[in-house]
Amino acid sequence: MAAKNYEAMLVFSVKNGEEEAQANFEKFKALIEKHGTLGNVDEWGSRKLAYPINYETDGYYYVVEYTAEPEFPAEFERILGITDGVLRFLNISK
Repeated sequence: MAAKNYEAMLVFSVKNGEEEAQANFEKFKALIEKHGTLGNVDEWGSRKLAYPINYETDGYYYVVEYTAEPEFPAEFERILGITDGVLRFLNISK
């Protein structure tokens, strides 16, 4: 099956500092590059959350565009869901 375009917004915890949030993102960036092609990466940085998540009021935001096989997003979301330091994510097909 042909590769499809996706966009993901990732929100990382800044509880242990912005450096850890950036390091966490680097792991996911490498995962995307391993299974597909990384496109535009938009680093929004630290921002206030609309509502507290796990008693945290700030998050570190990234918006990532990538191309991958249709099987990859499910695995990507599974790994995001079980990783400490990921507050929220949204992964959509473009």
